[in-house]
Amino acid sequence: MEVQGKLIKIYDVQEFDSGFRKREFVVNTFKEQYPQDIKLELFKEKCEVLDSFTVGDDVNVEFNLRGNEYNGKYYVNLQAWRLAKLEEGASDKQVYANEMPAPSAQDAPSAGDADDDLPF
Repeated sequence: MEVQGKLIKIYDVQEFDSGFRKREFVVNTFKEQYPQDIKLELFKEKCEVLDSFTVGDDVNVEFNLRGNEYNGKYYVNLQAWRLAKLEEGASDKQVYANEMPAPSAQDAPSAGDADDDLPF
């Protein structure tokens, strides 16, 4: 999945006792008729990717939609795997700068981090 918008919030890195790290950020979809503030996450070494971005940058984010159940409650996470700054004057999906590479198998949270039973 993909979303384009303006980067409006960058949170600090969160570190957990297990050694797992994540960083959240918010993108506003200002070009839509009804703009939305979308919170997404980066994991592990990808957390530092946000250091090269600033609030106010126009970005394109590619992400995976993840969901799980824990103690009878259901959670949905938007896990970013590619983050690119839209160049000034570029039309949608044309020119990107500061592009984050596609995810590798080790970028995905381990079974202890996110529990799902999907066969793929």
